[in-house]
Amino acid sequence: MAIEFNRGAYQKVFNDLDAYKDYCRFEGKVFDEAALYNKTDPNWQAYQKYQGWLRAKARNTGRNINQRRN
Repeated sequence: MAIEFNRGAYQKVFNDLDAYKDYCRFEGKVFDEAALYNKTDPNWQAYQKYQGWLRAKARNTGRNINQRRN
């Protein structure tokens, strides 16, 4: 009987852990592995906010955001 591993789930967890570790390192935050996916941890909340900002930045790339009329 062989045990089947969900390789995609493992890769997602370790990729998220590496990304969170890099964020903490570059932003000067305290890195704690237990904070991964913990919505009550302030560092994880800041990381989630940063990820949202990156998604919004990527979504708006190439747009001309000039609100004034020419």
